[in-house]
Amino acid sequence: MLGILRQKLGRAFCIGLIAIALLSTVSCSSNATLLAPTTNNTTVQTGDIAEVSPPEVIQILRRDLDFYQPQVTIVSPEIDEVFQDDKVEVRLQVRDLSIFKNPELELGPHLHVIVDNQPYIAIYDLTKPLTLPDLEPGTHTLRVFAARPWHESFKNAGAYAQTTFHVFTKTDDNHPDPALPLLTYSRPQGSYAAEPILLDFYLTNAPLRLAIADAPQNNFADWRIRCTINGHSFVLDSWQSVYLKGFKAGKNWVQLEFIDSQGNAVKNFFNSTVRIITYEPKNKDTLSKLVTGELSRDAARGMVDQNYPTTLPTTTPEPLPIPTETPDTLPIPTETPPNLEPLSIPTETPSLEPLPVHRETPTDLNPLPTPTETPLSDPLPMKLDHH
Repeated sequence: MLGILRQKLGRAFCIGLIAIALLSTVSCSSNATLLAPTTNNTTVQTGDIAEVSPPEVIQILRRDLDFYQPQVTIVSPEIDEVFQDDKVEVRLQVRDLSIFKNPELELGPHLHVIVDNQPYIAIYDLTKPLTLPDLEPGTHTLRVFAARPWHESFKNAGAYAQTTFHVFTKTDDNHPDPALPLLTYSRPQGSYAAEPILLDFYLTNAPLRLAIADAPQNNFADWRIRCTINGHSFVLDSWQSVYLKGFKAGKNWVQLEFIDSQGNAVKNFFNSTVRIITYEPKNKDTLSKLVTGELSRDAARGMVDQNYPTTLPTTTPEPLPIPTETPDTLPIPTETPPNLEPLSIPTETPSLEPLPVHRETPTDLNPLPTPTETPLSDPLPMKLDHH
């Protein structure tokens, strides 16, 4: 019994050591520089802008892509590469995600490529390099991350890549500090024809959010993202995409800022970005039909599955009605049309003259010979029977 008891106690002691080691590992991982997406505890409501749930079809399609963990690589330009030309070619690679554009829907998984802090360029084809023409001399930073067909960024480790290069010479411009958090603005951008509108951004070098008591020396450990739309501001306390409605028709402006626990902006290149977008509800593109539910899951499936046959909904023409009433018969005219004279019928029988008969008597015919009688022969004698 004592032996068995010692074995159980030893086994329990080993399990306890393993648990302590695991806890230590988790504690050490809190120093990671990549922020894990969390649930937003703040409901947006400012001015006319309000947060709403993601569109239903997007929630369904999103599950089809959740198991992908795209790994993005910038092949060229290389880090700190110096070009002796103002035109630079960018080559990219992606693993664990197919990059394509559905030809009918004109959407699909793609990359957002951001040069310095310009609006992103959507890339759907990695077989050809992206050419950046007319670059200013000096330092430039390239940021790239994977995005879903509706432009929501993938937020897994490895979905983002960044490099800094130089045109002719190095300068102090466009070179973010790698020791500080970096905010990358993504959406909204461009023109929209329907609400809700996606608000999305990417974070790097942002620590896990901690209570102030746990990190008194780190002012940006309790960071926030301040969003201002048409002069009305609200604060997001987590890294996740949100959908908003309440935009006015026409021009709208959107600003994103990375701030610390005191509400002060964390100074770094690109940590404050302003974009102007246009909202025109009259137009109807694929993205608008997707967010309003006009595009069903089956019709939109081709934008997440490259091999799925896409058939856009078509309107079936209604058959022409078959007349059930008998058409009225045309009236038979009873009156003789005017100006028509009846045909005259001749009453006299015309006399017919007999044709002359021409008879000729043949002259060359020989007379038939007169037949002569042939005399009968004598009769034979009769034999008498004397019986």
